[in-house]
Amino acid sequence: METKIKEARYLRIYEQLKGLLTKTDFDISRMATIAALLHHKMDYFFWTGFYLLVDDELLVGPYQGSLACQKIEKNTGVCWAGINQMKTIIVPDVHQFPGHIACDSRSNSEIVVPIYKNNKVVGVLDVDSNKFNSFDEIDAKWLEKICKLI
Repeated sequence: METKIKEARYLRIYEQLKGLLTKTDFDISRMATIAALLHHKMDYFFWTGFYLLVDDELLVGPYQGSLACQKIEKNTGVCWAGINQMKTIIVPDVHQFPGHIACDSRSNSEIVVPIYKNNKVVGVLDVDSNKFNSFDEIDAKWLEKICKLI
């Protein structure tokens, strides 16, 4: 997607979410709304959802797309890399990522954005694409901004 088009689309999504996320402070409801809107507005998002840290386990939360792994083994995959490094991780080719977990073999690239609450990582937004090299710094910037709305 062309840079200007992508920036404009993210801006519209962000503004829409700011309006939608005023109905409740319940994090799960906010995550469900974010996952649904992103998944249906960004045509290269193949799987869009959240993984949440619960008692030191990484469990699937609200998502859109094909069936998800319910639990991700500790310290494996892109989601745990995002949590452990406390930063957004962009993977152009998941098949080259050490320890990648293939919940759906059609996934080819991925971005993971940590979610913070009280200055502590509590989970991640995970987005997969069935195309290679789908994500860039524009996605990182806007998805980080969107995660702060939770």
